[in-house]
Amino acid sequence: MALPLTLRQVQQQQGVLIDTRNSALFNGWPMGLTGTSGHEPGAWHLASDWLDKMDDEALLAWSASRGLTPNSVIALYGEGCERVAERLRQSGLNAAFILSDALTEPSRLVSLPGFRQRVPLQWLHQLMHGKPVAAKPAGEWHVIEVITGEINACVHIPGTAYLDIRQLESGPLWNVVPPLQLRSVLEAQAIRSDTPVILYGHNLLATARAAHILLYAGVEDVRLLDGNPRVDAFCLQHAGAPATSSPADFGMPVPAQPKLLINRVQAQGMLQREDAALVSIRSWQEHSGQVSGYAYISAKGDIPGARWGHAGQGKNGMQDFLNPDGTLRSAEEITAMWQAQNITLEQDVAFYCGTGWRASLAFMCARAMGWPRIAVYDGGWFEWSQFYK
Repeated sequence: MALPLTLRQVQQQQGVLIDTRNSALFNGWPMGLTGTSGHEPGAWHLASDWLDKMDDEALLAWSASRGLTPNSVIALYGEGCERVAERLRQSGLNAAFILSDALTEPSRLVSLPGFRQRVPLQWLHQLMHGKPVAAKPAGEWHVIEVITGEINACVHIPGTAYLDIRQLESGPLWNVVPPLQLRSVLEAQAIRSDTPVILYGHNLLATARAAHILLYAGVEDVRLLDGNPRVDAFCLQHAGAPATSSPADFGMPVPAQPKLLINRVQAQGMLQREDAALVSIRSWQEHSGQVSGYAYISAKGDIPGARWGHAGQGKNGMQDFLNPDGTLRSAEEITAMWQAQNITLEQDVAFYCGTGWRASLAFMCARAMGWPRIAVYDGGWFEWSQFYK
């Protein structure tokens, strides 16, 4: 059995904290309506639910990337912490302690600033069944599945609407559609600027792209289902449908937030500024010029002067931003990853990829982290490579 240590004792020994709860609780969603919210300061996140998805090699890589050694003093807290401690001990780590005063002082706990923007499945389940929930959206809310042309019955939550990403972007560069067309799409969905919208879909990148475009248009409250609905959608099969309404006026000019989307000239200007960062959300193979990443983009390489913001494998990979269960990584981990590339919240930051999908997920992460000056360069490498050959 693990031995107890207080937070003060852990800090005195320069120890490491590990929170073993799920992503929602770690990020700041309370237990129930008014429970404790957030995680202990400086804690790493290793949910006990992830262990079935992590082999020994993955767990060793997780430990090494956080600087853990056999001499590290490790204290754990949260549901399943004994199970996590045992796996760590099997890996040769000194996971011998339990944080005895965990979550007892709300004033010291840390939450993701925009945790409400990442909704857990159980919260959505309760909302759609009319049960009381924390951070309930105001007024008439919409739950929408973002699709990519084909309907996936394994994912769809009964009673929710569809939004095809192809209505929001168009060729040849796959940029956002013109403002009048975008407004028409949203009004056909009965989405006003003050309509809270919760998005999900089997393609996380398409869903993030739609979320960013809705924010650009002027929708004030846009949230993403955090996790993989393909696995868990059955939990909602008997949910009541949210209120529906006829097409409605959006309520303000579109785009109401034009600063969230920049063009090629603006992107070029950012490269000349020390207080700005143009950030490539592409695989290392793409960023380093080994591959273009797309069948329809012949040019290899990346924008000179852009900083690498990580991604994953291939044009659809975002493993660097995802936990083993498909939820988004913590703010602490993403911040550390970006700081290593001189990307910080004090800068004006614009993300891009090939055509906008991966960049939109990075944008949504930064938004939830509370970064104040962020945007997406819509044209990305596809556009840039055609103008600067």
